[in-house]
Amino acid sequence: MRPGLRTPREALDPANMVKDVLDRPATGRFADGEHRFPLRVYFEDTDLSGVVYHANYLRFMERARSDMLRGAGIDQRAAHEDGTGTYAIANLAIRYRAPARLDDDLLVVSTVMDTKPASCVIHQRVMRGEVCLADAEIVAAFLSPEGRPRRQPSAWLDAFRRLQSPAQRGRTTA
Repeated sequence: MRPGLRTPREALDPANMVKDVLDRPATGRFADGEHRFPLRVYFEDTDLSGVVYHANYLRFMERARSDMLRGAGIDQRAAHEDGTGTYAIANLAIRYRAPARLDDDLLVVSTVMDTKPASCVIHQRVMRGEVCLADAEIVAAFLSPEGRPRRQPSAWLDAFRRLQSPAQRGRTTA
């Protein structure tokens, strides 16, 4: 078994699943080289004026990235627990374009842009319909338990390569 990857049998083990699919948390879906993660703005996400607080966009993006990895079969928890390593954000550039407000339905669109041995670059957009509210480029570095850069498991690199948008395939760097 490749470290940190769930087998289909484990991923579908009834002991690990909520019995009714309608009771499962939203995980988003893959479409056209993107991961699409829906969410709604709740009161706790906003400031006194009902506008989403700027730091909460990062929380929305983190949830979407985590679910994108989970959907690709990357088991971050197992990798952390067995000492393989963990991801940490090494660089983040975000641009806020328009405000989200209480009760808005949003969509976080994540695209793997580049893959390197010890990191990956992910572009994320927070959308309300056709309007881009925020977009960011994130560099996630894979680190050893001691906090040093470490080569990602080869199965994970393969998963990231499969997730790269068709326009970005082949951009993987050594």
